[in-house]
Amino acid sequence: MQPPHTNHETTTPVWDLPVRLFHWLLAASFSVAYLSEDHFMTLHSLAGYTLCGLLAFRLLWGLIGTRHARFSDFVRPPSEVIDYLKRMAALRAGRHLGHNPAGGAMVLALLLALGATAVSGMAVYGAEQAAGPLAGLMQEMPHWLGKALEEVHESISGLTLALIALHLLGVLFASLLHRENLVRAMLDGRKRAPDNTDSNTH
Repeated sequence: MQPPHTNHETTTPVWDLPVRLFHWLLAASFSVAYLSEDHFMTLHSLAGYTLCGLLAFRLLWGLIGTRHARFSDFVRPPSEVIDYLKRMAALRAGRHLGHNPAGGAMVLALLLALGATAVSGMAVYGAEQAAGPLAGLMQEMPHWLGKALEEVHESISGLTLALIALHLLGVLFASLLHRENLVRAMLDGRKRAPDNTDSNTH
């Protein structure tokens, strides 16, 4: 297998700095929040607020950001996503310069799951600690609802973790299939320049 980004390859910028910073800060924020949930509530909440801010930024950047950062570049109909997954299973999926259809669907799934995790966490924080932006609302709710929301928050967190695992597997699979280091691309922002075998190079 030929190593990616060798001196003999021509690369092109794909992921801008805001997207790359968002990606790694989001990963760090979720990791800190997940690992600090039971014993470090202040740290847990700060990581959650950071995550909320990052999600708000990504929604905005998905509308006004650079080409490959925009939702219009990678959000595809379900039929196209399913067709791409079938071609992946047959090892015939074409290379995309930006997110492929499956990757785009995963971006949306992760944004939704992380958003639900954050909102449910703020609800639990308001109910149990009388703190946070939802404290006023949650203090008027019955105690059992706060406990139920805690279960929902933990379930959504677990779902998010499962999606992250699938995301990592997808990155590994695509890296091997197209002989391209996608982790490095999210660090330096560059990918192999398009060729006539790529599916989405315009």
